[in-house]
Amino acid sequence: MISLAMKAGALASGEFACEEAIKGGTGFLCIVATDASVNTKKSFSNSCEFYGVDYVEYGTKESLGHAIGKEYRASIVVCDENLSLSILNKIRS
Repeated sequence: MISLAMKAGALASGEFACEEAIKGGTGFLCIVATDASVNTKKSFSNSCEFYGVDYVEYGTKESLGHAIGKEYRASIVVCDENLSLSILNKIRS
């Protein structure tokens, strides 16, 4: 599902792009790697709570990067509401 969001152009990856999507109101789901730094997790958790974006820790930096065809990614933000709900349901089940 994450790769589908990437192909659809409904995904922001990397710290700066993710922060812009969250603060700009275009992000619906923030996924942070479980092996990301404590500061990264706290920063995204706080931003998501403040801006009302769903936040979840899932996978590793390597697995998130592989899912979108990149090297390593500590954070990604899904910018499509329906895709974000589908991804969140799959992660939680």
